Amino acid sequence: MKRNKSFENGNPLYLIATPIGNLKEFSSRAIEAVEACDLVASEDTRNTSNLLRHFGINKRTYSLREHNEKSASEYVINQIKEGKKVVYMSDAGYPGISDPGYILVKECIANDINVSVINGSSAFLSALIPSGLDTSHFYFYGFLSAKHQEAINELKELKNRNETLIFYEAPHRINDTLKILLEVLGDRLAVIGRELTKINEEFIRGTLTELVEIDPASLKGEMVIIVEGNKETNELDIDKINELVALLKSKGLTNKDIVEVISKTLNINKNKISKLLY
Repeated sequence: MKRNKSFENGNPLYLIATPIGNLKEFSSRAIEAVEACDLVASEDTRNTSNLLRHFGINKRTYSLREHNEKSASEYVINQIKEGKKVVYMSDAGYPGISDPGYILVKECIANDINVSVINGSSAFLSALIPSGLDTSHFYFYGFLSAKHQEAINELKELKNRNETLIFYEAPHRINDTLKILLEVLGDRLAVIGRELTKINEEFIRGTLTELVEIDPASLKGEMVIIVEGNKETNELDIDKINELVALLKSKGLTNKDIVEVISKTLNINKNKISKLLY
C-alpha cells in the first residue's frame, strides 16, 4: 500500500484538463500551473502551443502521444527527478480519458512521483448531465472499435447493463455507429451531444430509430452519444435454469447458494428462482 500527499516530497506531475471548445473554460489555476512549469508535455504540441499562445504563455513543449507514451514518459519522469516542474495536457478534456495519459501516470506512481489533477472540461459529463437520461448510474465506454464486427461484439457485452451508456464518436463514423447501436441494443432513448461548449452546441434527443434517420452531413464536430440502459426484465428460461440447478447441485451447493449464483449470473430476481426450487 502506498499513501501519498500530492504536494509533499518534490514536484508533482500536473494533469491539466483543457477546453473541449470554449477557451474560457481553461481555469485560472491551470494557467498558473502552466506559467510556473518548466515543461509542458502534451498529446499534440501544435495544438498545445496554439492554446498557450491564446493566453500569452510561451513554454517549452514536449510530445507525449499514444505511439511514444512509454518512452516519452521516461523522459518526463527524468525531468521531474531533476527538479523540473512538468505538466501534461491532451488536446481536449482530461488526459487519460480516451486520450494518452494512463501509462504516464502509472510510470510516475512506480517512480514515487506524485500526480495531481487540475480540473476543467469533460465532454462526457457535459453531454450526460443535460441529456435528460438517468445520471444516477452510468457507464463510460468511449470509442467503439473501428472494426464493424468488433464493435458489435463490444456492444453485445454492454447490452444487458442497466446503467446509462456513454460513447464518443467522430462525424465520419456517426451514422454507422448509430445503426450498430440500434441493431444490437434495440430501440432505446438516446441523445447526441455535439459541438459542446461552443456557439453551435446542440443536443439531439429521441430514440435510436429516430437518430439513425438524421442526415449525417448535419452532424459535425466530435460527438458524445448517451444511450438509455437496459430496462427490460429478463425472461425466465426455465430449461436453462434447470440445467444450472442440476449442475450446481452436483457440485454440492445448497439451494440458497444456487439461488445466489443463478441470480447474479443471469441477472434474475432471487424470488423468481426460489419459486422454481421450492
